[in-house]
Amino acid sequence: MSRHDKIKDLYREKQTFGARTLVAALACLAMAALLLFRLFNLQVLQQDYYATRADQNRMRLSAVAPVRGLIYDRNGAVLAQNTPAFVLEIVPEQITGKLDDTLKRLSKLVHLDDTEIARFKDRVRKSPRYRGVPLRTNLSLEEVARFEVNRYDFDGVDVTAGLTRSYPLAGTAAHVVGYVGGITEDEYKGVAEASYRGLSQIGKVGIEKSHENELRGEPGAKVIEANAYGRPLRELDYQQGTPGRNLVLSLDAKVQLVAETALGDYNGAVIAIDPRNGEVIAMVSKPGFNPHLFGEGIDAKTYKALLADPARPLYNRALQGTYPPGSTIKPFMALAGLEYDVVDAHHHEFCGGQMSLPNSSRKYRCWRRSGHGSLDMAGAVARSCDIYFYNVAINLGIDRIHSFLDQFGLGRSTEIDLPLEKGGLLPSREWKQRVRKEGWYPGETLNVGIGQGYMSVTPMQLAQITARMAMRGGGFRPHLVRGIQDPITLETREIAPEPLDPILNKHKADWETVVYAMQQVTQTQGGTGFSVFKDAPYTVAGKSGSAQVAGLKQDEKVAPTQESLPLHLRDHALFIAFAPADNPQIAVGLIAEHGGHGASVAGPVARQIMDQYLLGEIRYRPPGSAAGTPTPAVAAPPLPPGSAPSNPDGEEEDDIVPPAPAAPASGANPTVQ
Repeated sequence: MSRHDKIKDLYREKQTFGARTLVAALACLAMAALLLFRLFNLQVLQQDYYATRADQNRMRLSAVAPVRGLIYDRNGAVLAQNTPAFVLEIVPEQITGKLDDTLKRLSKLVHLDDTEIARFKDRVRKSPRYRGVPLRTNLSLEEVARFEVNRYDFDGVDVTAGLTRSYPLAGTAAHVVGYVGGITEDEYKGVAEASYRGLSQIGKVGIEKSHENELRGEPGAKVIEANAYGRPLRELDYQQGTPGRNLVLSLDAKVQLVAETALGDYNGAVIAIDPRNGEVIAMVSKPGFNPHLFGEGIDAKTYKALLADPARPLYNRALQGTYPPGSTIKPFMALAGLEYDVVDAHHHEFCGGQMSLPNSSRKYRCWRRSGHGSLDMAGAVARSCDIYFYNVAINLGIDRIHSFLDQFGLGRSTEIDLPLEKGGLLPSREWKQRVRKEGWYPGETLNVGIGQGYMSVTPMQLAQITARMAMRGGGFRPHLVRGIQDPITLETREIAPEPLDPILNKHKADWETVVYAMQQVTQTQGGTGFSVFKDAPYTVAGKSGSAQVAGLKQDEKVAPTQESLPLHLRDHALFIAFAPADNPQIAVGLIAEHGGHGASVAGPVARQIMDQYLLGEIRYRPPGSAAGTPTPAVAAPPLPPGSAPSNPDGEEEDDIVPPAPAAPASGANPTVQ
């Protein structure tokens, strides 16, 4: 036996081996138990949680944008519609790396110009990071194919087939219909988030804004199975959203086009209303704009250019422009005079071309410096005599003028179903004391009597008070939405007209007296609108007006002709009218900025609108225009040096044949109030 065999202890070695085997077995059992527990935990205890996580990796839930409702005119012409388009969209929160790097790589697959990138970054700043922001709309099929091949390399980027808003008539009625644009973060705060899932646009102005809830619809949802790279494999579930409701407007697209064309090169506004129910037939604000610029996302440079444009194309003159009503207020002053027994239909005033208030040297002139002679009410309205209405105004006093005209709604908005309407100004003693901290002066009453001074109206108000005159004190709140249509059943719910409180005069015959006077404007030789309406196959009650822009010096005996003045100093041209006079179907109020003459510039616009609406065709052509499409009225050029003016007295109006001068009627001296 060797020395090593003597020291070998087999018993201890067996014990050591057994102990190690036991420890290893116990360790294996423990690990097996831990593995089994983990498997039990994953597959039994937390099965629902991990199954959901697995489904989330495999399935994706996304919102389905609803189809926005269409907008039609009264005859079914489409004013706003949806067109199919592929949209490249990015969710900023989901992209990997820097946004600029993603955009740089995308630009190699689809065309991206600096304008689109700048517009996109501006939208990203204004939108929550978890919402998709459109980068490009209307992608071509080739661009879509290139992106799809490389989709795996762009987390948070997707191409969706959707609809974009388009406006078939482009700039026509743009201020009325409005446009849609990207939803800003501030706008998200003011809406129900669930109602805008999957949507990236919202109505910004016009009908698109005021009737957003009807047009928008409710979003749906879809479940898509995707692979590990996020590529969609199949659609597992789909819930259709509720489409928005269609709107039928009272607007007549043909009349709208005629009105815009007839206004020609003048900036201004035109409103046509059906006085029988308050439906707005036409609403023009010139200049206009192209709403497609906003639907696709306007870039900062273009938007700043629109804002900086001195013509203010984004400004809705029909609802927000405020102007002196000028002589168009005279029929309402005549009605007030009759109501308060200040004058009667046969009362005469002598117009010598100017007048002064007692104890005052200031001269208040008539637009016809040579005077009109002796005129009764009908003659004063027909010839637009300022002296006659100076006397009516000072005998009424500002308190009664304010009280009477307030019934027509002057000084406050008409509450038409469009946003951002202004209310104009109907001055009073209280207003002047509150705003200017001054008392009221008699000379200011004279200015109000001819629609000048502090008084201002919007074109919408001008048309509305004309409609109320047409209805002899009745009337309805003006509105544009005629009906709301279900897009599936096509059933249309008509919007009931909202009657206004009637204007009650002591003598109903006073309405007919003033309407008769307004008819003399268009139907008798010497009326300011006679040359425009003399051959109309329907009776028209109207009133022309010119709102003064620049004042004249007291020692200026002969007023300068409008054609001799710079364009920005010429008077605004206004016209109001309704027809047929005995059965009114349309009332018009319009203004041509710096048009100079109400009858010769604004009158033809009103005539062509009425022709189109009442007859279905335009029968009146302004002198010098060709037959066919309406010819826009164009501002007269300045007279050559040394040539004689066409209106030597500097008339505000046209077609005046003054009566022979007569002695002042007794009792014509006014009482100052």
